[in-house]
Amino acid sequence: MRPRDPQSLFRLFLLWLAGNDLRITILALPPVLPLIHRDLALNETAVAALTALPVLLLAIAAIPGSLLIARIGARRALIAGLLLVAVASALRGLGPSVPMLFLMTFLMGAGVSVMQPALPSLVSRWFPSAPAMATAVYANGLLIGETLAAGFTLALVVPLAGGGWASTLALWAVPVALTAALIAGFTPEGQRTARRGLLWWPDWRDSLVWRIGLMQSGCGTIYFGANAFIPDYLHAIGQGGLTGLCLGVLNAGQLPASFLILLFARRLAGRKEPVVAVGLLAFLGLAGLLSQVPALMILGAGLDGFSAGFILILTLALPPLLAPAGDVHRLSAGAYTLGYAGSFLLPLLGGAAADASGVVATVFLPVAVGGVLVLLIAATMPTRPPAVAAAAPR
Repeated sequence: MRPRDPQSLFRLFLLWLAGNDLRITILALPPVLPLIHRDLALNETAVAALTALPVLLLAIAAIPGSLLIARIGARRALIAGLLLVAVASALRGLGPSVPMLFLMTFLMGAGVSVMQPALPSLVSRWFPSAPAMATAVYANGLLIGETLAAGFTLALVVPLAGGGWASTLALWAVPVALTAALIAGFTPEGQRTARRGLLWWPDWRDSLVWRIGLMQSGCGTIYFGANAFIPDYLHAIGQGGLTGLCLGVLNAGQLPASFLILLFARRLAGRKEPVVAVGLLAFLGLAGLLSQVPALMILGAGLDGFSAGFILILTLALPPLLAPAGDVHRLSAGAYTLGYAGSFLLPLLGGAAADASGVVATVFLPVAVGGVLVLLIAATMPTRPPAVAAAAPR
């Protein structure tokens, strides 16, 4: 399918919407946490568990998501995931009660976990000759969804919802439900090919699963580690006033990466050299953060955000580029399991190192470890020209 014909452009739009929906309901929560904290009398441990639960589920539920894709197909699995996210997000404030909030957050995270391996599978079927470009489209939607949820929840959605956190979370569920309706109503199911015994369990003997998963873990650690520790680090060195700016630049730095890959997807797809080069930028960014020079610290945060976003998108494009269409969900699920588990666990090293040494700069040790992982794995990744993906069965 040519990426510029009307049907392809509409499918790209649907991929962008689905990418947007991967994050908006998750990141709509932090801005209203003070309201939830007040209404439900949550302690700090419960607040931390509430925010970490979706991230953990992205690792835990990826393989069950692969099973669902094997049974009903990527399109139907994506629709099911979207509907689960929409319904669970809308019901988080029912009551309101603490058990309902946690149960619905759990189900919402499970829905996102189904969507994640479904999207690469759809990319391999809808755009077999342009997987990097299509991946960059839905990754751009993901990044913009993060920005929209974080930036507009308090400014726009809370007032529209009458000031309540429950109705705010329900409003954010509406675009997710609309995406599900559009995909269900305006895309065909497609031909169901004969399957070899419902292959869904990742092949853990396949080095690609581990290589892609470890690269995702590395770039995720760069991003999540920087987000987690920049505030405390800046306050510890007397630069607390830079916190908002550095975090904003860190997250905004991902957007230029997604647009760059959109423009040069065919040249970048499946090549290790761009990943290695941008992986080195993460170390320059880390050096800037440690410099304690305000301008360099802000630049360093931006470089780390750009590096994490760039590497993430090219890594997400690898399963549809390197695997047959019928195996993309398995490869993606295994990689997501490893990637998000590492992204959750590795930043704990920073806190432990800082606690043990008393040196605040050691909180960024996970960022360095993530950069090393990216460089080591990227240097040994097999490459395959994008044209090979076009030969994969649809």
